[in-house]
Amino acid sequence: MKPDEDAFGRELYDYMLGNNHCEVIERDDGYLDVNDDLAEYFEPYENWPLHHRTAMRYVKGRVLDVGCGAGRHAIYLQGKGLDVIGVDISPLAIKVSRMRGLRDARVMSITEITPALGKFDSVVMLANNFGLMGNPRRAKWLLKRFQSVTTDDARILAESTDPRATRDPVHKWYLQRNRENGRMSGQVRLRLRYRQYKTPWFDYLLASKKEMSEIVEDTGWEVDNFIDSGEPVYIGLLKKCRKA
Repeated sequence: MKPDEDAFGRELYDYMLGNNHCEVIERDDGYLDVNDDLAEYFEPYENWPLHHRTAMRYVKGRVLDVGCGAGRHAIYLQGKGLDVIGVDISPLAIKVSRMRGLRDARVMSITEITPALGKFDSVVMLANNFGLMGNPRRAKWLLKRFQSVTTDDARILAESTDPRATRDPVHKWYLQRNRENGRMSGQVRLRLRYRQYKTPWFDYLLASKKEMSEIVEDTGWEVDNFIDSGEPVYIGLLKKCRKA
């Protein structure tokens, strides 16, 4: 990632230095969503939403935090005595997580995760990071790859949002346009902008519970349970399928 593309890492780094500016999510239809408080990326455990705190009960053993950002989940788990590796495509996000005390933080995209990292008992994909799967086909490919980097009783904690739960007519139009173009409703194309920085365009996958269950079919994983939030956001608890 080029320095002028690392909008996410730059906003985290600036926040660390005491400068809080707006984060802008730009969708490919021109829709803009503005976040003017970056504190959520740094929140301590006691300020997390209940479904995130509940999810921590299911994390065990050696942990891979995919899209670790500023490291809030990884640092908490490390503090509980777990062996944690945090990975993120953003070099500045990794710098921030290291500054905050994460001992093993690596610049790495989700597609670069290989058995060279060793075996993990838990894969954490919170903060809607199931979206990093990108699209259904790539999601199946990545889930199959995760078979080779996890133990037999491993779990994936995958957070997503049901895109169809919206009442906003602009979002509903976008979901319909996706379906007409042969995409999943929640296969969103977007980029993040921060001051003069902007990421490349990328696909980000939002899935309902039913869609997540369908995506994991024939990948060696299955949905064991869901952790609800009381909102369209939820966490899917994935476990490896039992061998016949």
